[in-house]
Amino acid sequence: MSNPDELLTGIATVVESERNTQMPLTVVCGGAVITGRLAPERVWRQRVAEVLDDSDDLGPFSGVFTDTDTDRPETAAVPPTHLHFHVARILQGSMGLPETGGMYRVAIADVTAWTVGDLSYSDG
Repeated sequence: MSNPDELLTGIATVVESERNTQMPLTVVCGGAVITGRLAPERVWRQRVAEVLDDSDDLGPFSGVFTDTDTDRPETAAVPPTHLHFHVARILQGSMGLPETGGMYRVAIADVTAWTVGDLSYSDG
């Protein structure tokens, strides 16, 4: 999608402004169906950093996620360019991967279809 969907950008803008909104959303991106809840970028980055901090091998990468300028006033006027999913799954057939949900960052410009809501899947 060459021009990001303004409705989807609007949803992302509300999520970012509320700081605690957990909007359920399902998107198609690169042929993959990703379903989960949106989180503000700052919250998403913090959660990823916490997971990385708990790993002996990946701990040094946590600083990449905590070193951010998304709270500066001049960035607040810029529309979001990415969706930040948590408790999210990539739907594959009748399965959702990972089962417990993961953390995904998706470029709004790469979304080819979307719907409000978190799609569930069945085991059979």
